[in-house]
Amino acid sequence: MKRRRFLSLAAAFVCSPALAQADTWSGQALGAEVSVTLHGPRDMTQRALADVPRLLVNFEEAFSLFRPTSQLSQLNKMGQLRGPNALMRTLMSHADNAYRVTGGLFDPTIQPLWTALAQAGDIGHARKALGWDRIRYSDQMIELQTGQALTFNGIAQGFATDVMRLLLRKYGAETALVNIGEQAALGGSFTLGIEDPVYGHIGTRKLRDMAIATSSPSALWIGDHPHILGPRGEKPLWSTVSVEAKSATMADAMSTAAVFMERDALKELKVAARLHRITLVDADGDIQTL
Repeated sequence: MKRRRFLSLAAAFVCSPALAQADTWSGQALGAEVSVTLHGPRDMTQRALADVPRLLVNFEEAFSLFRPTSQLSQLNKMGQLRGPNALMRTLMSHADNAYRVTGGLFDPTIQPLWTALAQAGDIGHARKALGWDRIRYSDQMIELQTGQALTFNGIAQGFATDVMRLLLRKYGAETALVNIGEQAALGGSFTLGIEDPVYGHIGTRKLRDMAIATSSPSALWIGDHPHILGPRGEKPLWSTVSVEAKSATMADAMSTAAVFMERDALKELKVAARLHRITLVDADGDIQTL
């Protein structure tokens, strides 16, 4: 979807050694390889793993840009979507909140600009189509304006991570680490590394009942443009931004927008979005923590 082609999801359950069992499911979701490994009593891991493909298919059917029949693809093609499903309705609400709390820097209508850059199209025309505030949506209908298209690549992985964490809790998990591009801990603590595409490994973070998402604009390029695009032509100010929050959905969206924000604005964002911690890597490889 955004930062990597191979994604893994691992969950470690607290149980007695005699009952310990590791089972793995692997496949594809949202344009990437996904692996799911659960540790715990065998009956619990097998029941949980049996639900993973169904859940991931639901996300594909809602948010995939690669599946022509997905709700997102149909919305982009037709300009409207009648009867959006529960996943789409929920993510639209999360995206609207992220748009407002970031002052418009998180804007899923960036897709036409991304496409224009990738296909050497009319960039000026694409920019005129942008603007999340121009979308009309309700529980019954989502309606785009002329030339608009959406991408949820900066929030859908976090949303999927949160929903997967809820699924594990449903099966009785007390300690789990979920990684679907963004990482979320149920219990903990878990020690995770943070990497920058230029400077490599830059440190570790301990995660307990918290989520973390990391955005690195230069991890992928569209011609001479970093893959994270500013809706008003903003240029990334940071090499990497890592955001920790209770919600992986919020951490994902905030890390996407935060790459365009000055330090003082990020301090305000941390309070407004109720973020736990923001880690910044500047162009010289220096690390700052808010």
